[in-house]
Amino acid sequence: MRATRRDALTTTGVMLAGLAGLNLFDRDPIYADGDGFGYGPLKEDPENIIDLPHGFSYHLFSQTGEWMDDDLRVPGAHDGMAAFPGPRGTTLLVRNHELSPVEIEASSLRGDLHLLSRLPKEKFYDFGQGNRPAAGGTTTLVYDTRKRELTRHFTSLVGTTRNCSGGPTPWRSWLTCEETVDRKADLVEQDHGYIFEVPATARPELAEPIAYKAMGRFNHEAVAVDSRTGIVYLTEDRDDGLLYRFLPVRPGRLGEGGKLQCLVLGGDLGTNTRNWPEEGWFPVHQTVAVKWIDVENVESPDDDLRQQGGNKGAARFARGEGIWYDSGTVYFACTNGGSNKKGQIFRYVPSELEGQAGENKNPGSLTLFCQPNDSGLLQMADNLTVAPWGDVIICEDGEPVNHLVGVTAKGKLYRFARNKMNDSEFAGSCFSPDGTTLFVNIQNPGMTLAITGPWHLLERNDQPQPPSA
Repeated sequence: MRATRRDALTTTGVMLAGLAGLNLFDRDPIYADGDGFGYGPLKEDPENIIDLPHGFSYHLFSQTGEWMDDDLRVPGAHDGMAAFPGPRGTTLLVRNHELSPVEIEASSLRGDLHLLSRLPKEKFYDFGQGNRPAAGGTTTLVYDTRKRELTRHFTSLVGTTRNCSGGPTPWRSWLTCEETVDRKADLVEQDHGYIFEVPATARPELAEPIAYKAMGRFNHEAVAVDSRTGIVYLTEDRDDGLLYRFLPVRPGRLGEGGKLQCLVLGGDLGTNTRNWPEEGWFPVHQTVAVKWIDVENVESPDDDLRQQGGNKGAARFARGEGIWYDSGTVYFACTNGGSNKKGQIFRYVPSELEGQAGENKNPGSLTLFCQPNDSGLLQMADNLTVAPWGDVIICEDGEPVNHLVGVTAKGKLYRFARNKMNDSEFAGSCFSPDGTTLFVNIQNPGMTLAITGPWHLLERNDQPQPPSA
């Protein structure tokens, strides 16, 4: 059913139908119980953690400060995450922690530098002279969806900074992104602002802390890998950020280098996509051909890649954040795009000749898929994923209340979950390989939730239903 629905998205008729639905944002309900989409109203959680529709429940685990299997503590600031098939039907989760060096008290060391002896110095990207090691990194979790049980969790990357989001690869690893451009100085031993690769494994082990410098040094947010070509798409969390792609010398071997490029709009649209009131207007719902241009000096000691690209005509995006590849399509969020700066969702469809000679004769295309301009529908889109049945599931990072918001192919928005405990953002949404469980993080105080329920009860007219559990 997934292939049928997504193949249909490539046809003009269905795309136009979806765009027509998007024009109804200002008068459609956020969700509707029984009128063709969504799961109905959210029910109050007696535990005051997360409100969900009727029939859904959650399991909370791996909270900040708990002891892990490697005798270190669960770090705080849970952020981007992805799920992979694990041994004996389990799910592997690789999870980011968006911590800066000064947040050592929230790291896996909990401020106790005596615990450094439990980690090999050579496994730290930035050891901080042993006094202030970079506190970010990743943890890996092994979860049994049948038993709804965490079976193991451990540290998997250390010595990086502000690991915000990232993306899974088709070769079973997690690309974790540093959302910082800190420079080497004083107790900071390395330049930061890079991407690192963490294998998805159930064995407690630390990844090699290798910075993929050819993929650019900038305020990285997230990445998405096209499984067909191995090309990597990258977002930049800046008000004037760019959308990048990385053409690897050898697909699946990102450490061997490649070419970094940025996106340019076709036609006479200029460089604007943000649609802020003081600027020009990027057409909502209209599909636009694009091209890609090379970026030079990718290690960017002055953090000027976006200026460099902008001077060549690259498109500007309003805080590019979550990005996800699914069946030939790349979706990405811009957190404060739109006339009310409430967020945008773009859809990029790569060329059949993406990254090859002749690409410009059959270019990839960009569509502003969703721009509600209404915090009652969507506020501050951040991490996102694509559900097994094709809906885009968005994590909000606004205030005072954050939700998980679903978007259907026809542009219908529905709220699937509400953070009841505080005003922290949702992050790291992803589905288990067996499709039964939606994992998501509440960033602060730091916890992961596994959400299960009657996914198959989703009713609508514009696409197939999810499979039964």
